[in-house]
Amino acid sequence: MLEVDGRIARIARIWRGRTVPEKADAYADYLLEVGVRPLARKALGAQMFREDRETESEFVTISYWESVEAMSRFAGPDPRRIHHLERDAEFLIELPDSVQVLEIVLDRAESRD
Repeated sequence: MLEVDGRIARIARIWRGRTVPEKADAYADYLLEVGVRPLARKALGAQMFREDRETESEFVTISYWESVEAMSRFAGPDPRRIHHLERDAEFLIELPDSVQVLEIVLDRAESRD
């Protein structure tokens, strides 16, 4: 399990957004600096993913939290509510209306001999 200072990640908060290929590099820089780095300072951890396709680039961020309550201290009383970055409307094809909040059931598979 992801553990930081004795706190174990039990919740994953997943956000997805899409942009056109021409804006993807600029958005990646912006998202990392303004979105993911500040998020990583509040969460137990955060990851940013990117998939480039022919007509769009999709970005996914996943942050890890010890509980829904801990996530709510960052995201507000409704942890599924989106907090758009100031320039998201400039970059994104459409503004997402929610995030996914999942309980972490297993974080690594055990091998069997």
